[in-house]
Amino acid sequence: MKLIPIREQSQTKSGPSKYTRLGAPLLAAFARSGDFRHRTIEASRRICESWDVPQNAAEAVGTPAPAARISDSILRYISIPILLSALAMCAACSRETPAAASKPSVTLDPDVFTADHPELFKTAKAELRQLPTQITANGVIAPDVNRTIHVTSLGSGRVIDLKVKLGDAVKKGQTLLVISSPDLASAFADFEKAKADEVLSRKALDRAQMLYDRGAIAAKDLEFAQDTEDKAKVDLETSDHRVRILGGDPARPSPLLELRAPIDGTIVEQNVAGAEGIKSLDNSPNLFTIANLGQVWVVCDVFENDLGDVHLDDSAEIRLNAFPDRVLKGRVADISRVLDPNTRSAKVRIVLPNPDGSLRTGMFAVATFRSRKLTDRIVVPATAIMRLHDKDWVFRKESPDQFRKISINADGLAPDGMQEIREGVKPGDELVTNALEFSTDVAEKRAGQ
Repeated sequence: MKLIPIREQSQTKSGPSKYTRLGAPLLAAFARSGDFRHRTIEASRRICESWDVPQNAAEAVGTPAPAARISDSILRYISIPILLSALAMCAACSRETPAAASKPSVTLDPDVFTADHPELFKTAKAELRQLPTQITANGVIAPDVNRTIHVTSLGSGRVIDLKVKLGDAVKKGQTLLVISSPDLASAFADFEKAKADEVLSRKALDRAQMLYDRGAIAAKDLEFAQDTEDKAKVDLETSDHRVRILGGDPARPSPLLELRAPIDGTIVEQNVAGAEGIKSLDNSPNLFTIANLGQVWVVCDVFENDLGDVHLDDSAEIRLNAFPDRVLKGRVADISRVLDPNTRSAKVRIVLPNPDGSLRTGMFAVATFRSRKLTDRIVVPATAIMRLHDKDWVFRKESPDQFRKISINADGLAPDGMQEIREGVKPGDELVTNALEFSTDVAEKRAGQ
């Protein structure tokens, strides 16, 4: 089909042809579009090829000319319907041009890690086992009172030589301090008097016995001499005992009192200093306290709601702040019958051997008791737990190459290198067995990104 150019209508003096009046506004509106030239030329060429319109008409549409000239050039060859078709195609092309798709925002989970080689990290499943209930209690190392002696002086006086101090190890019979004691001086004076009286009475008895044998005196005189000798011996023995009780030696009369250690041990308390006065026994505190630390106590406070799970002779594990890598074994020796009304707890005593003396009085300890009743517990390998920022963490496998970091509440250790989990993990969850190694690997990977 071929279109014949339309004759140009006669123009009046008042304005352009009717085709120009109809097409100019429409073309002017589209001409304001930035890509008008390109789209109009393409659409016009398509229409010209199908309707046999001369090619110069299509080119005229895209030339940068005033709207009136463009409309006259086009309208000479094509009709208004054809023009509207071309413009509709331009609009359709504009609508069909897709806008650049914006990328959806992606939020990364900081607790999910992707491993490039997940096969390098071994995993294990959380297990459900029947284990005894664990009870933990805070305690302190204390000396065994059955091996503790308070050292006092039975004689008053003044300290003239202090030979030991707090914390020293002493042997039985070792001199602790020297006191200038008036009491000991008085005891020695009485001893010497009694000794002299005994010598005199013994001589009188010998003389009376000789006279009686010769018939010079009566029997009653001999008996009186014998009685005097017996009383003198009693007085001598009494004064001898008094000297020894005060700490003196009857064979070495001296007012200096040497206070000696009664047992082997360590001085755990000292209440005396040099040149101090020592009062009488009735109102004076002990000068020293010596304890044999070859065996010590761990005294713990167990709350009343846990007392039902603690029994005599139960095993206990002791951990000390001073030796975090050591686990000491002991047994419950005593459970107090009295409850502290302030803390609602009872004292539980555990006996521990201390052959090397490493356990010192006053050390803080944590005791773990295991009940005789078994309950279901979730256990995982101890190496699967990582301590970070005062929390316990594990890495749970979510997919073949993704792992999630989870916060958990861990309990005490279980046999075979396992550890109990209170919450955070379910039975069957697959966890990385070496959490520290995995954490180091993924941290380095993220740091490099």
